[in-house]
Amino acid sequence: MRLRLVGGEVALHPAPTYRRVPALKSRVAYAAAHVVPRTTADNTPGSPADLDWDKTLAFRHHLWSWGLGVADAMDTAQRNMGLDWAACTELIRRSAHEAASVGGALVVGVNTDHVAESHISLDEVITAYLEQLEVAEDAGAGVVMMASRHLARAASTAADYERVYREVLSRAGSPVVLHWLGEAFDASLAGYFTSADTVIRIIEENIDRVAGIKMSLLDANAEIALRSRLPEGVRMFTGDDFNFVGLIESGSDALLGAFAAIAPSAAAAIRALDDGDAAEYRRILEPTEALSRQIFAAPTQYYKTGVAFLSWLNGHQDAFQMVGGLHSARSIPHLSEIVRLANEARALERPEFAAARWHQLLTLNGL
Repeated sequence: MRLRLVGGEVALHPAPTYRRVPALKSRVAYAAAHVVPRTTADNTPGSPADLDWDKTLAFRHHLWSWGLGVADAMDTAQRNMGLDWAACTELIRRSAHEAASVGGALVVGVNTDHVAESHISLDEVITAYLEQLEVAEDAGAGVVMMASRHLARAASTAADYERVYREVLSRAGSPVVLHWLGEAFDASLAGYFTSADTVIRIIEENIDRVAGIKMSLLDANAEIALRSRLPEGVRMFTGDDFNFVGLIESGSDALLGAFAAIAPSAAAAIRALDDGDAAEYRRILEPTEALSRQIFAAPTQYYKTGVAFLSWLNGHQDAFQMVGGLHSARSIPHLSEIVRLANEARALERPEFAAARWHQLLTLNGL
C-alpha cells in the first residue's frame, strides 16, 4: 500500500511486532498523556473542557499495558491551554482510580493555575500549590510539582524560589518530582529558578521530599550537567523531546510527552536496555527522535496537537478533536511530515487504518 503525503507518496511500512511486558526495569519511564474531548462538545477556544472519559482513560490503560507509567494533568493534557481546573481535578481523581485498578504507575501535575489572577504574592503562590497538592494526594496519586507562571512573576530572587519550594515540599506526604520547564514550552517561564545552582540548593535542602526532577529545557548538555550534580537517590527524568535517545542511554530516566505518541517503541527500546542490548535500543528508538522533533517543532507549545493527531491515526480516539480547538494549531504540511516520520519510525500501530484516516483528512482538505 502507498501512503500519500503532501507533495508525493511513499511505501507504507508494516506494523512493528513488539512484545508487551508487565514492567520495565532499567529505567523509570512515564508517558505524559493527552486528553480526549467529546466529539460533539463545544471544542472551541475559551470553552470549558468537556472530556470523553472512556477514551481519555482507555488511552492511559494503553500506556500502562506497555509497562510505562502515566504522567497526567501536565502540559500534554493541555494545562494552561484549555484544561480548566474543574476538568483537571476530575482527571486526577479518575486516573488515580484507574491506576489503582491495574497497579499502574501514576504521577500528576500540581500547579497554581486554578487561581484566576495573573499576579499574586509569594504567600498566595504557596497556598495555591498546597490546594492542588491536597487534591492530588487525596486521590492517591504521585506528585509532580510543576513550574508556576505565578511564581515566575512573583519571584525576584533565588531565595524566593527556595522559600516557596521549601514551604510546599514540607507539606508533601511523599517525595515529589520537580519540573523545570523551559521557555520553548512557555515563554512566561523564562529565567525560572534563576539558575541550576538554585535547583541543587532546593533539592539538597529538601532531600527527603524530592524523588527527582524532570528537566524540559531541550538542552542535552544542561541536563547532563545537572544530572551529574544530583544527590544520590534523586532521579533525573529527561523531558527533552529532542535528545531523549542519548540521554536515556547515558543514565536519565524519562517523563516525556513524546512517549505518549510512541508508547510501543519506547517500551520495546527500554526493554532492550533491560536485556543489556544497547544496539537494539538505538535501532528501535533512534528513528523516533526525528518524529518527536517534528511533533515538538516551534512553536513548541503546540506539540500537543501532534500527540493527539497520532492518537487519532492509531485509533485511540474517534475524531481528531482537542479541547479549545487546539487541533487546528498545526498545518496540513506539518501533519504530513509527522505521518512520513511516523511511518519511517514504525510508530503507526495499525498502518492501513492510519493511512485510511490520513487519506480521508487529505481529501477533506482538497488534496
